[in-house]
Order: sequence, then C-alpha cells, then structure tokens
Amino acid sequence: MELTLLGTGAPDGLPRPSCPCAACATARGPWARAATALLIDDALLLDLTPGAVFAAARAGHSLGAVRQVLLSHPHDGPAVELPPALPPAGRVPDGQVLTLISGHRVRAVPMDAPGTGYEVSSPDGERLLYLPPGAAPAGLDGRAERPYDLVLCDVIGRPDAVARLRAVGAVGPATEVIAVHLDHGAPPGAALDRLLAAAGARAVPDGTTLVVGEYPVVPDVPRRVLVTGGARSGKSVEAERRLETFPEVVYVATGGRREGDPEWAARVGLHRERRPGAWRTEDTCEVAELLGADGPPLLVDCLSLWLTDAMDRVDAWEDERWREGGQGALRARVAELVAAVRGTRRQVVLVTNEVGAGVVPATPAGRRFRDELGRLNAAVAAECEEVLLVVAGQAVVLRG
Repeated sequence: MELTLLGTGAPDGLPRPSCPCAACATARGPWARAATALLIDDALLLDLTPGAVFAAARAGHSLGAVRQVLLSHPHDGPAVELPPALPPAGRVPDGQVLTLISGHRVRAVPMDAPGTGYEVSSPDGERLLYLPPGAAPAGLDGRAERPYDLVLCDVIGRPDAVARLRAVGAVGPATEVIAVHLDHGAPPGAALDRLLAAAGARAVPDGTTLVVGEYPVVPDVPRRVLVTGGARSGKSVEAERRLETFPEVVYVATGGRREGDPEWAARVGLHRERRPGAWRTEDTCEVAELLGADGPPLLVDCLSLWLTDAMDRVDAWEDERWREGGQGALRARVAELVAAVRGTRRQVVLVTNEVGAGVVPATPAGRRFRDELGRLNAAVAAECEEVLLVVAGQAVVLRG
C-alpha cells in the first residue's frame, strides 16, 4: 500500500493566513504545510483540501483514478470546490466498514471529539490508521489483534492518542507514527524532530510518499534523558512532554509534602493538574531502588530536591559533621544513584536545576549544596544518552 501525504498541516494550514505569531513567521519553505490530506494507492482520498489536485501533481500523482473521497472532520471554512471527475465526498458512520472496488477495506473508528478516524486495510493486508485533528480513539476495549503498520495522527495536539493506542497494542515497536495536522503550536525545525523522536514519531514534508508495511524508520527513543535549567525555565514541562505518548508513567516526586506551606502545596497541585490522569505518582527519594526495578517509564522531578534530602540524611549542612564523615556518606549515596542510572533497564527522564551561574551563596552550606549539585548533575549527565538545557522555555541539546 502506497500513501502520499498531499499535506501535513492543520486545517488552516501552516503558516495560518494573517497570523503574526513567531511559529507562522518561520513556517516557510520545507516547514510550510498545507492542510492534511492522504492519497492511498491513487484510489482513496482521505480529506479533501484546497489545492489537492496541484499537490498531487507536484508529488507525481493524479486524482483521476480516485474512487472514494472520505472526510475525517467537519470543515469550518469556505466550501471546497470538488475537482472534476472526483466522486462526492462523504463520511462513513462509526463502526461501519466500506469496501472499495480497488480491494481496500475502510473501517470508521469512533473518536472522543468531532470527527471520524479511518482504518484502511490493503488487499495485501497492510493496515494504517488515520485520525482527525484534535481527536483520539474512543472506547478502546481489550487488546488489538496486532499493531498497525502506520499511524497518522495529531501527535503534538493529542499525544494521549498515541498513548491509548500503545496501551492496547495497536501501536507497537515497529509501528511507524507520522505526525500530521501540525499547527503553529508545534515547534519549528529541529525542535519538532527532537520532540517527536522522544515519542517514537516523526514528521515528513508535504508530498512525501510512504510504502505502508515496508520496514519503517522508527526513531530511537533515548532511554535516559537529563533535563536541566534554571527556575521557571520550563524544564519540567519539557520533561513531561517527552513521556506524554506513553500509557503508563511513574512520576517520582522527590520534594515530598511540606505541612503548613500553602505556596508549596500550590506548586505541587499545578504539577499534578498538568500530568495525564493515567500517570502514577511516587513521593519518594528512593530513586535508585525504582531505577533498579522493572516497570514503565520514570520521570524523576527533581535531582535538586533529591540532593537536599540526601544532605539532610547525613547532616551534611554542618561543617564539622561534613568533615567527620558527612562528605563520604553523601558521595556514597550519590554514587549509588549514578550507578542505578547507568544500569537501569527502564526509560527515565530526570529533571535537575542548573546552578553556579549566578551569585555565589553567602553561607558555607549554600556553597556546599551548589558544588555538590554541580557534581551530581555532571555525573548523571555522563550516563544519559540525551542532555537538554532549557532556557526561557527553549530546549538546547547538549548531548544526543
């Protein structure tokens, strides 16, 4: 089965007409995207968009052999003129199956938002799933018979759609996931590629032709990632976004609870509200133990608070205790954590604070914490395949 993406953008395209935002201003050349539309084996057109005939011609195809045009979502803009010789566009009711004269079989998949998803099977048995913008599958019960060969969906806008499909086995290790319906909320260029690769997905330019069932180019998901940055830099959001497409995640909160501190409780509440409901939270500093066990991906937030707890345990804040054994005890606990990061079989994203670039702390204890956190960050970074520095909400790749 051969699939040509006539467009890969949101319904309004990218850049949006008359939109002054920075994302639209930089969406030029290969980063400009027409509204998403798919041409399958020159016989089936999913979503009719303005300029579809010319887009097909630029990709070396013709719409003259199309036998069925199906729409996946309501069209809110001006009426799209139906090109000559194309059959009328329609939608398949949820759950029903349409068999084309070409031998393709199309099943309508119900969504949790307005629109219809389409599962397309070729005469040779290859299967793809196409989801409308802003939607995820609804009512997924039980395990899928087998994974799809290809899934095209709104990975940036609805990462939970991929998570739901992974949870039931509809997306497997060999499933190629292509991001479509890309809007101006998606980062441009290399930042988009990095974000999608963390989800095991990728984006392709308009006009790309893919062979469904061919050995896919599935991005390697980094197993260990360290995300560092200053206060309110966006590092926790960056870390969370890297795991949004996974159905199960254990969020390791190292800050604990602070009785009588409403401001801290508000911070913790905001973090909880931002995380997917399926994630499980562990309030613990026993990170090495979790890294050594099998299980779903871990998000550790953060190493700075883990170090605070570790220094509390060995009374490392006092100069005399530090000299009499606190330093050795702390280094041993840090070495245990670093060894656990090195040996873990789980996917893990760790968050930490970047310190030492500002004012020198006024107290020996403050300087000690700054120095030890710098050493901890360097040791953990050395064990991670990818290291990111987040500044003003923008992630800079230091490694990977």
